[in-house]
Amino acid sequence: MRLFVTDGDAVSEFAGEPGERLLDACQRAGLPLEGTCGGDMACATCHVVLAAADFDRLSPASEEEEDMLDLVPNARRTSRLACQIVLTPALEELGLSLPAA
Repeated sequence: MRLFVTDGDAVSEFAGEPGERLLDACQRAGLPLEGTCGGDMACATCHVVLAAADFDRLSPASEEEEDMLDLVPNARRTSRLACQIVLTPALEELGLSLPAA
């Protein structure tokens, strides 16, 4: 699957596999997402901002994920935790950006 990350005006493409977490695909591509808690939603070091057009293609965030996102500086309406997004063929060409630290 093709995934895209935007950094300012630059857009880079990277690959993901159906069934894997977006966090794992991002880390394999060398993106600076820590995922310190290993996907247990005890941190928010895998916070990403999805492209507005792509946000609605995801299943809604759980209440636990929403609570964690409430603690994230620079959170936006389309913010999600990459550890909670499992890639599916329906998410082909998913666009995201990494928030400023």
